[in-house]
Amino acid sequence: MDEALRQLPEHDYIYLADSANAPYGEKSSEWIAQRSLSLCQHLVHVGCDAIVVACNTATAKAIEHIRKELPNTPMVGVEPGIKPAAMRSENGIVGVLATQATLNSDKFNALLATLPNHCRFIKQAGAGLVPLIESGHANSEDTLELLAKYLEPIQDAGADTLVLGCTHYPFLRKAIRKLLGDSITLIDTSEAVIRQLKRQLENQGVKTPDKSSDHHGSVHFVSSKDELKLLAMAQELMHSDLESHAVDAALLGSLQ
Repeated sequence: MDEALRQLPEHDYIYLADSANAPYGEKSSEWIAQRSLSLCQHLVHVGCDAIVVACNTATAKAIEHIRKELPNTPMVGVEPGIKPAAMRSENGIVGVLATQATLNSDKFNALLATLPNHCRFIKQAGAGLVPLIESGHANSEDTLELLAKYLEPIQDAGADTLVLGCTHYPFLRKAIRKLLGDSITLIDTSEAVIRQLKRQLENQGVKTPDKSSDHHGSVHFVSSKDELKLLAMAQELMHSDLESHAVDAALLGSLQ
């Protein structure tokens, strides 16, 4: 969302956070697929032209199912940036911090298999980090302690590049820098994801308003748990100037 507001501020957005069920990385594949589909069906019902499945776990476990069930709505998935990380790494050692479900997924491992053999990937599940971020403690001592434990094997292996393989983890940049300094290159794919969203919208004939008009679209935050907490978290963590957009928040009702 932050990158979307930077690249495409003219559009209207609905940010749907299923916080009542976070984190997805510890759920079953069947549950993830069905829940993700239900949420996307809701977004289509309320008029979305395109959907970014902004969760690595949901992309890995559900996006093909969603695309099959909603063939007329462009779906942009996300996946850990292991390919750009392999290209950026100077010593061929790359850390991947992601959820266990993402690391175990067929989609992730198929992507891994396409990459050069000379690159070594140190895979590390980040259990417990998402709830800390969701609760507004991205830079707390508890987060630093847990993060330090997860980064230790990556650091010990000599990795010079770290893939932030969960869309929550870019909010840990400050904490990671506090622990590792500037010794490691951080990779997330938000810019590429929004470029793909822009291409999909253009392919569907959805016109982007003229940037010279200085029009900024609305941002509607929807949470399955606590909409005011979600809004406060967005205001704290996002770099975009939300005051230039019409912003509101709502609680997600029951899904059909």
